Amino acid sequence: MTEVILVMVTCPSNREAEEIAGTLLSERLVACVNIAGRVRSLFRWEGTVARESESLLLMKTRKALFDRLARRLGELHSYDVPEVVAVPIVAGNEEYLNWVSENTRDDI
Repeated sequence: MTEVILVMVTCPSNREAEEIAGTLLSERLVACVNIAGRVRSLFRWEGTVARESESLLLMKTRKALFDRLARRLGELHSYDVPEVVAVPIVAGNEEYLNWVSENTRDDI
């Protein structure tokens, strides 16, 4: 198990996804963000099933930064309840994982 996690967030538009990614990178809360184009999302919201086209952000960061990252996403995101979920990276290219750690904040 590593200290690196993958955080997934959906956004209503590519523009918002780019803006959020740029801000989080400049603040060093994440080391890398992939914007995986448009995905089709179906979910329950306010008693009905919603169907939306969203942009998916795949962000790499350290587990120790998750709470700070989640709070910042709450400030930046246009959704009332943004999807912010993290999964552990159980193994990976050691050089890449070290790079993620080196390129995120160290003032936790």
